[in-house]
Amino acid sequence: MKQAKLILLSFFAVVLVSCGTTKTVPITGRQQSLMVSDGEVLSLSTQQYQEFMKSAKLSTNATNTAMVQRVGQNLATAVTNYLKNNGMADDVQYYTWKFNLVQDNQVNAWCMPGGLICVYEGLLPVTQNEASLAIVLGHEIAHAVARHSAEQMSTQMKQQYGIQIGSAVAGALGMGTNTQSIVQAIVAQGFNFKNLKYSRNHESEADHMGLIFAAMAGYDPQVAVSFWQRMAANNTSQTAEFLSDHPSDATRIKQIQEWMPEALKYYNPPKTTTTRTAAKTTKTTKTTKTTSKKK
Repeated sequence: MKQAKLILLSFFAVVLVSCGTTKTVPITGRQQSLMVSDGEVLSLSTQQYQEFMKSAKLSTNATNTAMVQRVGQNLATAVTNYLKNNGMADDVQYYTWKFNLVQDNQVNAWCMPGGLICVYEGLLPVTQNEASLAIVLGHEIAHAVARHSAEQMSTQMKQQYGIQIGSAVAGALGMGTNTQSIVQAIVAQGFNFKNLKYSRNHESEADHMGLIFAAMAGYDPQVAVSFWQRMAANNTSQTAEFLSDHPSDATRIKQIQEWMPEALKYYNPPKTTTTRTAAKTTKTTKTTKTTSKKK
């Protein structure tokens, strides 16, 4: 009887872990299994973004605010066009692009699912120009387009299912109540998109995609190298790469240089229009009359 229960629970474990939707990450083509829908994630992120903006202080610098919104919208247009032109038009409905610059000295920016973006004023002295800002926003937008938040939520759900099933199997085998209490020990934690830390693989994927998104939007991707060098100089933390959620600065710059040839294929520099005024040359033909005198 116990063996039959074990077989049945094992079957449920396989079903629960394998269920979900398989998606393909744009640009990289990586396959991912998701257990939450785009609509569910967008609903959660919209709530969190609205709550954050209630307490945030918007920048009073009109020029910088306009720059953030201009660069952001250029990227949003490029991403939307890419999705529509590559068989992912249905995904466009899950983006409600917003770009806000807030008063905060942190050198940071983030993007919640659905394209809800916040840039801190402390980032702008490091970006220094619109192209470098596009590199940052492209990276953040890439997290949303690649559904990294949904992927992390799905991973957590599978882990919880695994613990619950393991506890049930233990009970079916007649193990003690201490083992079964593992399920009750699971603490449900709120999913805070603003403070979400992605894995190193997700960060590298966002670097890759963001570089190309910036190029698509008409920004020179080559500025990414000098920007990340400035970020490295600004970074006072020397955490070992294997202990960090982000690639090391050296690894990040090396990878960006490797992706650069691909990004440059998407980059069309803005064309400078030269207006030439054709000067009209008026030629006056003088007719000289010759009077013949009879001698």
